[in-house]
Amino acid sequence: MRVLAMAAAVLVAVSTTLVSTAPAHAYPQVSRAEVIARAKSWLTAGPGGGPVPYSQSVGLQGYRQDCSGYVSMAARIDAPGKITIDLADRLHSAPIAMADLRWGDIVVNTTGDTADGRHVVIFEKWADPYRTAYHAYEQRSTYGTTYRVLRYGISGTDDYRPRRLLNVTG
Repeated sequence: MRVLAMAAAVLVAVSTTLVSTAPAHAYPQVSRAEVIARAKSWLTAGPGGGPVPYSQSVGLQGYRQDCSGYVSMAARIDAPGKITIDLADRLHSAPIAMADLRWGDIVVNTTGDTADGRHVVIFEKWADPYRTAYHAYEQRSTYGTTYRVLRYGISGTDDYRPRRLLNVTG
């Protein structure tokens, strides 16, 4: 009887783990245009029609108002949102070269001991023909949702890496 109870407990633990870590192909497919439109929507969805404020505990539309919650919202991935490390794992995205970035791809830093040392942004387009900077959407502390020119990952000497979300099409 004790063996059966232990086996049942193991099965429950394994099935719970499998359900909570669904791969990207389990999420609705979303076009690159929809990712950008959804990202852009938070620029004016905050108080008074301004940017959505940053928060790791408060949510909007069911999603955390931090960087990974924001990317999850834009890509229609499980609310309240995956954490940065999950967005960069093989179940949710694939590594690509910086030169291969397309609108709706992400640039992510998964290093650091805390969420404050990690960050993810949504690439929109190159800022110049030499690809020395790019326009991106991000959710960042103090400012909330922003659209600005970034250089994360360009030098190859920082911890930012480009990735393509597996449920994004086009």
